[in-house]
Amino acid sequence: MAVVDSANSCDVEELAGHPGSSQSTELLMLGALGVVYGDIGTSPIYALREALHASSGGNVADRTDILGVLSLIIWSLTITVTVKYIMFVLRADNRGEGGVLSLMALARGSFPKRSALMLGIGIVGASLFFGDAVITPAISVLSAVEGMNVVTPAFQPYVVPLTLVVLAILFAIQRFGTGGVGLVFGPVTAVWFLAIGLSGLNHIIADPEILWAISPYYIVAFLIHSPDVASITIGAVFLAVTGGEALYADLGHFGRKPMVLAWLSIVFPCLLLNYAGQGAFILANGGVVGHPFFEMNGGWTLIPMVVLATAATVIASQAVISGAFSLTRQAVQLNMLPRLQILHTSEKQPGQIYMPRVNLLLALAVVILVVGFGESSKLASAYGISVTGNMLVTTVLLYVVMTRIWKWKLSVAVPLTVLFALIDIVFFASNIVKVFEGGWASLVVAFTIVLGMWTWVRGSRYLFDKTRRNEIPLDVLAGNLLKKKPQLVSGTAVFLTSDPLSAPTALMHSLKHYKVLHEQNVILSVVTAPQPVVPDSERVKMETVNELFMRVTLTFGYMEQPNIPRALAICRKQGWKFDIMTTSFFLSRRSLKASPNSGMPVWQDRLFIGLARSAADATEYFQIPTGRVVEIGTQVVV
Repeated sequence: MAVVDSANSCDVEELAGHPGSSQSTELLMLGALGVVYGDIGTSPIYALREALHASSGGNVADRTDILGVLSLIIWSLTITVTVKYIMFVLRADNRGEGGVLSLMALARGSFPKRSALMLGIGIVGASLFFGDAVITPAISVLSAVEGMNVVTPAFQPYVVPLTLVVLAILFAIQRFGTGGVGLVFGPVTAVWFLAIGLSGLNHIIADPEILWAISPYYIVAFLIHSPDVASITIGAVFLAVTGGEALYADLGHFGRKPMVLAWLSIVFPCLLLNYAGQGAFILANGGVVGHPFFEMNGGWTLIPMVVLATAATVIASQAVISGAFSLTRQAVQLNMLPRLQILHTSEKQPGQIYMPRVNLLLALAVVILVVGFGESSKLASAYGISVTGNMLVTTVLLYVVMTRIWKWKLSVAVPLTVLFALIDIVFFASNIVKVFEGGWASLVVAFTIVLGMWTWVRGSRYLFDKTRRNEIPLDVLAGNLLKKKPQLVSGTAVFLTSDPLSAPTALMHSLKHYKVLHEQNVILSVVTAPQPVVPDSERVKMETVNELFMRVTLTFGYMEQPNIPRALAICRKQGWKFDIMTTSFFLSRRSLKASPNSGMPVWQDRLFIGLARSAADATEYFQIPTGRVVEIGTQVVV
């Protein structure tokens, strides 16, 4: 089952092939350009502009501000993305997969005594990613459409309406999957990076002195010159590295080598050229900070750049939306959210999915942000908090992996973690002060997700413990039924349960009401492994209880879509002649009722019940033929 935190995980295997395939590294690099780097690649549209507005307190910046802010951007990209993510985080793969929940699964498995703590950190990281997934489409598309104001100020009244139209089309086409549009993601983004690189290079040639910004001396000079606005400016500078967290999330789709090569050979150089070119352009125009990204493209190049920017931002938004689908599916598999409807949009690529409910909620949230804020400058305040928080969570989990899985010495792991954490904390602190300027938006999204995940995890455990106390041990029931057999009917009955040691509720109610038992009864449980994919050789575990009963455990990776009939077919190799046409699947459908004596507060009790009612049908989720399913309803007071 596909999932990711993170960050942006649109699957383009139809474009470039899986990392393990024979597809060329060049094609994988092209695919990575369109999916992995689309978000960070559109940051030049607004990052330097917002940082200079913050440092200057107006629309005119002096030389110290320009060189200092530019130096901050250069070194932020170098340390946070190139060193932290490219050199270290990408090595922390969970059997080839990445993302904050993959990292959480690794850390949790290596730290069983702190399993709950690792789960909590993972929930926070995933929730912050959803905040990013809501704000990215809003600020990216809005900032690109605002480029038309440079063409003619008369376009101002149409910016928000046109942005809403673009976003509506974007969310509407999600149901068709990313396979088709993925074919143009890479080439369009490649053209985008070359265009912004050449655009910046033209102005660097006109004023080569801007390259002095490479020296960190100008960072120190800026901080001394403008200590009163340093914090706000650093928060705006962080906009230049937003999207960097996407590298790790899409690790499983492209592999480390193509992503590293794409960053070092194309993305990083072109970003540096464009930021430096913007700085040179502003210096050449007396420090006036307007909309430098578009303004430095004069004449005939302006309108094509606006069109290209809009296309690039749509691609960046597509990537993060697909990432939200994948992350949600992973959270469902890890039992951090209730089952949600998952539609597969490709017969060949299982990673390409569409989740209608998630898509609708994202669309509504993005529309509200665009209408509510109206300008990308106002949205910029809301952007950084969720991404900085996500990066800080990654640093914490990375330290656990370094010390407990890689077995690195503390003398190596601690200095690296301190360096990364210090930068993350500085960025987070600089952004958190913007809570009342718009930062509350991402916090509201993250808090809502945290509350939902926490309630689901807590409620599920409470419900499991309560029902287990009222259930009969399976071994006891199986022994009694063997001694005194009820009326037996031909065929096989499969009872789905989350607790294979206890008699399933559906079995007990079937005996109570029908007074019959099938000749062969299978107590089936489905578990999720802390790894992305489980090989068929480890898929099925069978255990004979007695001649009437058998336990079967099916194990799926958190990146896999559970398919019970297909998995049970493997049982033939282990001696069970499974035949779907003579098998009935019994499912227990619980009707939950709130109780004032619940182990949770009343409001959380009702929220858990609401989440449970929103869960997708188990028959569809586990891909069981509807004609072979018998559902038995029960009422449970929680």
